[in-house]
Amino acid sequence: MLNWLLLFAPLAVTLEHLAPERPLWIFAVSALAIVPLAGWMGHATEQLAARTGEGIGGLLNATFGNAAELIIALAALRAGLHDVVKASLAGSIVGNILLVLGAAMLAGGLRHRPEQHFNAPGARSQATLLTLAAIALILPAAYQRIGALPELPALSLWISLVLIGVYAANLLFSLGTHRALFAGSPTEVGGGRAASWSTGRAGLVLATATAAIAWMSEILVGALEPATHALGLNEVFVGVFVVAILGNAAEHATAVTAALKNRMDLSLSIAIGSSVQVALFVAPVLVLLSYAVGPLPMDLAFGGGLVLSVMLAVLITGQVAGDGRSDWLKGVQLLAVYLILGLAFFFAPSTPLR
Repeated sequence: MLNWLLLFAPLAVTLEHLAPERPLWIFAVSALAIVPLAGWMGHATEQLAARTGEGIGGLLNATFGNAAELIIALAALRAGLHDVVKASLAGSIVGNILLVLGAAMLAGGLRHRPEQHFNAPGARSQATLLTLAAIALILPAAYQRIGALPELPALSLWISLVLIGVYAANLLFSLGTHRALFAGSPTEVGGGRAASWSTGRAGLVLATATAAIAWMSEILVGALEPATHALGLNEVFVGVFVVAILGNAAEHATAVTAALKNRMDLSLSIAIGSSVQVALFVAPVLVLLSYAVGPLPMDLAFGGGLVLSVMLAVLITGQVAGDGRSDWLKGVQLLAVYLILGLAFFFAPSTPLR
């Protein structure tokens, strides 16, 4: 339905070269071009997931869905926009567990009443990992508050290595020793549509969409700062909501589609699993890459507003996902929290990161 937005991709390239003095237009056009590309990425990974089951399928979708987020963050990292990177990472975590999961529960709950069911132990396991990630973000921020700045990069580096180790352990847990917790019920797995693409075709579409998103992301990040100034918005709001929503487009579409098909285990695996992956893998990997890519190494000292948003989002998600049941009202509750956070960042001062 959104394929016509692909026309904005060549338009973005044209504007970048012929009208660099119009950053607002360049930003808007490149952002619109990313949406259908992320959709194609999500569709290709869904085709691959149809051959692998709910657990591995959710991991594949989260991984390649987060590729857009990682590409955008790398482009910002090369430009030295650490605050935008941190805001987009926090926004991705919050957006997946509030916006994506909330929209999935709302859509699925309206179609499949009175309620849908999913594997509660698996969901609680993922929620616990999110709590661990929130703790890992709180400590560097607290470390910065007490003025221990010289050792902050080293602390962030070691915490990043710990988080990557925990993520590797989580993969072993979810795909190996406790795979049954994330497999989904037989009814859900049977209700999924069989793959209509070959593995080669899905891989080709995935590679092409990823490359195109990388190109559009470079253009988008280049126009980000002047565009936000022209709009009068603070960079944190743009990073937490605009950039993060663009990066989450693939997960959003696929998680809602899975919920509509009554495949809530897959939907939760995509939404919560994507946040876990961003917090335990993408963020620490960006810290490591910043030593080679960026002008300065990035730390994990997220601002107080960002850390508080992640903590509140993790708290309500643990409450909502803990009983193994979902309905449309739970979806409304998650979306309401996301809207409230959005309003708070919109009306916040221009520099709420510190």
